[in-house]
Amino acid sequence: MELKNTVAVVTGANRGLGRHLATQLLERGVKVYAAARRPESVDLAGVTPLRLDVTDEESVRAAARIASDATLLVNNAGISTGTRLLAGDLDAVRLEMETNFFGPLAVTRTFAPVIEGNGGGAVLNVLSVLSWLHPAGLGAYAAAKAAAWALTDAAREELAPRGIAVSALHVGYMDTDMARVVPADQKADPAEVAAQALDGIEQGLPEILADDVTRLVKQGLALAQSAA
Repeated sequence: MELKNTVAVVTGANRGLGRHLATQLLERGVKVYAAARRPESVDLAGVTPLRLDVTDEESVRAAARIASDATLLVNNAGISTGTRLLAGDLDAVRLEMETNFFGPLAVTRTFAPVIEGNGGGAVLNVLSVLSWLHPAGLGAYAAAKAAAWALTDAAREELAPRGIAVSALHVGYMDTDMARVVPADQKADPAEVAAQALDGIEQGLPEILADDVTRLVKQGLALAQSAA
C-alpha cells in the first residue's frame, strides 16, 4: 500500500509511538486524524485532532463519522498497569483487556466498512514481543497483547476479501512514558520503530518485527514449532 495521499486514523496519537507515527505519516504525504481521549492534548501541526476513546463505542462511532475518508487505521492506543493475572487486581486486568483487546476490536469493526467504502486500505495493530512472551509480572498486559495478536491474524483473513490488509507491529521496550522505568540501553527509539512500521505497511508485511529482542523471540517460537 502506497502511503502518499492516503488518509490515516492513529489512536493514541498525542504521545509516545503514536505521536511519532502521526508525524512520519504527515512527512509521507498522508492526511492524519490524530485520535486521543483528549484531543486538546494533540500538539502536532498539520494533523486533525480527533476525540476517540477506544473503550467507549459511541466515541468510536462518532470518530468514524468524522473520519469518513479514512483508508488506514493504526490501532496504537494502549495501557500497561503492571498487573499480575492471579495476584493482581481483577479490575486492572479487565481494564487492560478492554483497552488493549476490546478497544482495537471495536475500532476495527467500526472503521473496516469505512475503509472498504473508500476503496480499501490497511490496518496496523501495535502489539508487543509480549504477545509471545508472557512474564508473570506483566501477565495482564501479555494476555491482552496475545489476544490482540489472535485478533490481528483473524482480522487479516476476514478483511482480505474486502481489500483491507492487516499488519502487526511487534516490539519490545521503547523509549516512551510507558517504559520510563526501564534502563535506556534496553529501549528502542520510537522514531525508528515508527519508520519500520510505515515501511512494513507499504511493503504489505503481515508482521513487522521492530527490534532484535522481538526477532530473537519470534525465531525461538519458530524453532520450537519445528522441533515439536
